[in-house]
Amino acid sequence: MKNLLLTTSFAIALSAPAFAAGTHDGGHGETKPAAMMVGMPGDAAKVDRTIDVTLLENDEGQMLIESEPMDIKEGETIRFNITNKGELEHEFVLDTVERNAEHKIEMAKMDMEHDDPNRIRLDAGASGEVVWTFANSGTFEAACLIAGHYESGMHREVAVGEQMAQADVEYTSGTIKKIDAKAGKVTIIHGPLVTLDMPAMTMVFRADETMIANMSEGQDIEFVADRVKGKLTVTQIK
Repeated sequence: MKNLLLTTSFAIALSAPAFAAGTHDGGHGETKPAAMMVGMPGDAAKVDRTIDVTLLENDEGQMLIESEPMDIKEGETIRFNITNKGELEHEFVLDTVERNAEHKIEMAKMDMEHDDPNRIRLDAGASGEVVWTFANSGTFEAACLIAGHYESGMHREVAVGEQMAQADVEYTSGTIKKIDAKAGKVTIIHGPLVTLDMPAMTMVFRADETMIANMSEGQDIEFVADRVKGKLTVTQIK
């Protein structure tokens, strides 16, 4: 009888699920990424366009996700090229606002590094990518859910719609007059900036390193500008 009890106990122990702290995948045992409202993992060979993303902290104590506007057409596959230019570890998570809020509460209880295709965690100075297909229209969110980072401003809207895409963006024609790569500035002789209600003139804009690397003085361009942290910034170019 004693041997029978020992054998039974051993069998139960082998059949019980194992739990581990720290890194995990599967979204807390919830819906698998393929069925998420925000979409599904994308095929890297079928990317429609790339959005460069920068994670950083600024001198005002804010933590930011910087990129061109995340206006995406339903069905588009986007490669998010993500670089952590801050001094802290950050993550980039794509999900609904509600799910991000739920996971943010869990992260406040225990810092867990997820292994899910809709997110990536990067050390300071590191780079990586998330390739994602946005299968459903709606308003979603890109965020960092490390405790305290979201509250410091590290989140932004991801708008997905049937007609949202590059074609709906108002481009302005211009000619590059001067480039100051070290300062991250470019002087452009441009036509009216309709979305900013500004007339044609010559102005100095901010631009990121990747964009400036593809510019040359005298080049004719079509571009989109917006105010980023109060500075006129080139956000898209073609």
